[in-house]
Amino acid sequence: MEFRGEENPWKFVDGERSDVNLPRGLSFDDNEGDSQPTSPRTSCASAASFPVWGMSPETPWPRSPIHASSPRPLQYHCLASFHRNEGNIYSIAVTKDFLFAGSSSCRVHAWKLPDCIEMGYIKATTGEIQALLACGKLLFTTHGDCRIRAWEMPPTENSIPKKKMTLPQRRSFFSYPKKNKHQHKDCISCLAYDKREKLLFTGSWDQTVKVWKISEKRCIDSFEAHEGCVSAIVINQDDGCVFTSSSDGTIKIWRRVSRESSYILMMILKFQPSPINALALSQSPSVSFLYSGSSDGLINFWEKETGSGRYNHGGSLQGHHFAVLCLVTIDDLLLSGSEDATIRIWKRDDAKYYSHSSLVVIDGHHGPVKCLAAAMETNESVKGLLVYSASLDQTLKVWQVKVNPAHKTNWDRSKDENSSQKLQSAK
Repeated sequence: MEFRGEENPWKFVDGERSDVNLPRGLSFDDNEGDSQPTSPRTSCASAASFPVWGMSPETPWPRSPIHASSPRPLQYHCLASFHRNEGNIYSIAVTKDFLFAGSSSCRVHAWKLPDCIEMGYIKATTGEIQALLACGKLLFTTHGDCRIRAWEMPPTENSIPKKKMTLPQRRSFFSYPKKNKHQHKDCISCLAYDKREKLLFTGSWDQTVKVWKISEKRCIDSFEAHEGCVSAIVINQDDGCVFTSSSDGTIKIWRRVSRESSYILMMILKFQPSPINALALSQSPSVSFLYSGSSDGLINFWEKETGSGRYNHGGSLQGHHFAVLCLVTIDDLLLSGSEDATIRIWKRDDAKYYSHSSLVVIDGHHGPVKCLAAAMETNESVKGLLVYSASLDQTLKVWQVKVNPAHKTNWDRSKDENSSQKLQSAK
């Protein structure tokens, strides 16, 4: 593998650590064979200071200003901001250890968490990485050739990701017909993974959804899901129900009817004709809520009936001025990103019927917020959220949101209950 020495199109700034020295090292490519590391270049930091991953030769992130925001009911501030000079950021994915970003280029850049140390990039043969999904030890990426690639996460900080498969698998040059019937005909816009059945779902602008059995590297089902582009897929990990949304303004619920394949339509949810851009599912032992973000700026939500399993429309959340482009749930919190360049955090009160409250508005971006990810902080001294957002202003930002003690989430309550149980056991 050749070491790639072209200028990196990203720049980096850390709001808390302005004098960070970023390491440089290796790159790793999407070849049909296994990737092998090359010799690292001279780094501005000690070689022992950072793990040896595939590194960009020069950091492609320029410094971008972090704008102070007015005080809010919940305090938040920007920990780090990354600006990409060339092209938009289309997708992000977060694991316990890494942050990944896909863009209009053929690279997936990676940073080590929690310090946002740039680790390098995965380089594929084609770009337009519209969707990323991290699940277990695998990172799934979609590409401009309408194929999916699966990468194995590095087991240690000193190893590099390894490409496990390409779906659908490439045919021999002499095979006929040359066009793979299992391949999407247009851009793959969204991904979802059924952890119980170990199935990968892909939604596309070609209006279809395909189901892939990862262990066998093959497509086991394909169906025309909507009359418009498929914009989002989420899966209920408890019962296996699949939810899809589309620019045709509908949400559809699908269920598997046989062990091998065959998904059938169970229900259609349609409350307004506006195109739907995002879906999110919030589940707890007692309730299950489905949220949808649409181009009219509304977030509609449905609650699942305990007995029948039907989803009943509970209302809509108003606050965004333009289209809602992305949604993320974490416990009883909902995060929404919009074309109005803001991120809103909502809290659901399960004790009150269909009650939601807006906790904070994050307004640090200067363009539509395209994708979001969130994680609870594990630091005991600061209770809150880490929010990762990417915008069409070509920036990727990391936010820390401090949770007001009065706004306890289910995550906080479960910790309190565990602590109480331990205390009682000790007595």
